[in-house]
Amino acid sequence: MGIEHDDKDEIDLLELLYAFRRRILWILLAAVLGGLGSFSYTRFLMTPMYQSTTTLLVLGTNSTLSSLADLQLGSQLTNDYEILTTSREVLNTVIDNLDLDMKYEELYSALTITNPEDSRIMEITLTYPDAGEAKAIVDEVASVTSAFIGDQMEGIPPKVIDEGEVPENPSSPSMRKNLMIGVLAGIVASCGIITLITLTDDTIKTEDDIEYYLGLPTLASVPDRKDYIGGKKKAKARRQAVKKVKKVKKR
Repeated sequence: MGIEHDDKDEIDLLELLYAFRRRILWILLAAVLGGLGSFSYTRFLMTPMYQSTTTLLVLGTNSTLSSLADLQLGSQLTNDYEILTTSREVLNTVIDNLDLDMKYEELYSALTITNPEDSRIMEITLTYPDAGEAKAIVDEVASVTSAFIGDQMEGIPPKVIDEGEVPENPSSPSMRKNLMIGVLAGIVASCGIITLITLTDDTIKTEDDIEYYLGLPTLASVPDRKDYIGGKKKAKARRQAVKKVKKVKKR
């Protein structure tokens, strides 16, 4: 007599919930270990990065904004200036002026240039592992960019509005974010392992399992010998306690 099951890998959600509840300490321990691992990695292995930003005002042929055409021209020039700011000549000049131990590609990847919509403002942001050098480098980039654009293009060079500041706190990595990721990773990993153990456990534990796996009805069940002995001892202890109470009452 063959027994067929349509559910090749049927998942009993209720059984999984019971398995998670039975092993809740495992899950909590995995969450703690994941958080500690993430904290240790972030604190001791990851290099903190600092950001410093300088702001430039892009001017057209006139130093003042007199019409909408001037604004549109300034916005167009800003797009051109973004490309010139990250040119090899500008960045290599910055490296030489500050005697930096880095290549053009490294400085290029550390820079972020943004232009707020409908404005003539250009923001240059540098991400660097040293807070003081981050300010010095981004200020030098703005200075060299302004001078380079003034020499290469006709018109008024961009004007530095705000110089960079020495950042007090690192911009990355985020300890809180990484800690949460570590805790969640621990919970997910432990739940995955518990799910795998539960699905691969095909041992027969209940009468329902006998009928499900073997297709045979359960006629009777034999209690565990340990449970029987334990229950017998408890019953005997209760009878003795009752006898003692009766003797005390008779006196």
